[in-house]
Amino acid sequence: MIKYSDLTFIIVTFKSEHIIRDCLSDIPEKCKKIIVENSSNKHFYEELEKEAPNLKVFNMTENCGFGKANNFGILNSNTDYLFLINPDTKISKLEIDKIIKIIENVDFAIAAPQIVEKHKVYKQNQENKDYVFVNEVPGMAMLLNKKKFLDTFFDENFFLYLEEIDLCKRVKDRGENIIEVNVEVSHLGNQSHNNTFEIEISRNWHWMWSKFYYSKKHKGYFIILVIFIPTLIKLSIKLIFYLILKNNIKFIISKSRLTGLLSSIIGKDSYHRPKT
Repeated sequence: MIKYSDLTFIIVTFKSEHIIRDCLSDIPEKCKKIIVENSSNKHFYEELEKEAPNLKVFNMTENCGFGKANNFGILNSNTDYLFLINPDTKISKLEIDKIIKIIENVDFAIAAPQIVEKHKVYKQNQENKDYVFVNEVPGMAMLLNKKKFLDTFFDENFFLYLEEIDLCKRVKDRGENIIEVNVEVSHLGNQSHNNTFEIEISRNWHWMWSKFYYSKKHKGYFIILVIFIPTLIKLSIKLIFYLILKNNIKFIISKSRLTGLLSSIIGKDSYHRPKT
């Protein structure tokens, strides 16, 4: 039987002071909790560690991204089951109990609840069974069976976007099971940090970088390069169009998408970082 003490919740944060207490509030005290903070705000998290039971906070020296920060949390955990959640994910004790009851007799490497957002539900289980086998799950809330992972977890070349899809693909490729559990968990969506224009630029840059990197990793460079040529042309045209119109905001966003894609095409590391 899986007990609360067998679970570690790992939460990667970046300037998430406005929501992290709410995220932690319903997680049972006996569950271990690890926060990996990717910004330089140490004082708040030192205070938070004193408030919350079974909580350990790690402040990274740089913003290292979602995958690398989760890997750090995983390496510093000592339980068999790891529940990775975003700080804007709200999971109750009742939902945790339901998930545990369903998964404890299932052979799985990754399990995930159904994510409910304001205008979207991530649900692959159309027959409402207790669980179904799937190829991938979103990364807002995913439970890892640590015993099923003999190699690294997330590919640390990703800074943001598609790292959980890449992990799921590698898990499936080696014959392990991924399941979606018929339990709904609330996700606020785009609330995990204080949103700024700088963050928006970073999102657009990394979306294009990660799309190309993921595709070339699993399908081959030259095939994917040909597939992405229309996108490259389209982004270039948009850049010129917004420059002519003097629409500075859309010009900057288009530029960030184009430079992210070009950086990935020429093999540059995912270097763009919002300020910590």
